[in-house]
Amino acid sequence: MNINTTFSMIKPDGVENGHVGSIINKIVGAGFNIIALKMTQFSKKEAKSFYHIHKQMPFFDDLISFITRGPIVAMVLEKENAVNDFRTLIGSTDPNEAAEGTIRKLYATSKGENAIHGSDSDQNASIEASFIFSDRELFNGI
Repeated sequence: MNINTTFSMIKPDGVENGHVGSIINKIVGAGFNIIALKMTQFSKKEAKSFYHIHKQMPFFDDLISFITRGPIVAMVLEKENAVNDFRTLIGSTDPNEAAEGTIRKLYATSKGENAIHGSDSDQNASIEASFIFSDRELFNGI
């Protein structure tokens, strides 16, 4: 069995629209164990660092404004095949293209405000989780 972890965050729109509980229930219902969880908010400096891979993209400034406008709920999730299974659970970035029943189909309002983030690789999951959570908060040592 290949139990591993992934990183996720419910974005400001998901928090603002009152979907935190429903999203967490969907995640747990899909068999993920939450091994770290907290509500926090990015500063502009932190957001620019977290999203540095997108700094040359035309949407970068809008992304930074969006992700810093309110709190997020960050999570480290554990499950067999965690990264791929979570990407399937959240659905396409564009909720109009997301499969029925996925988190983004249910809770996102647009491609830019798509309610949730999920890491795209094991390596990025570790990097992203370590950005938000201290070693002390990561009980299973991601």
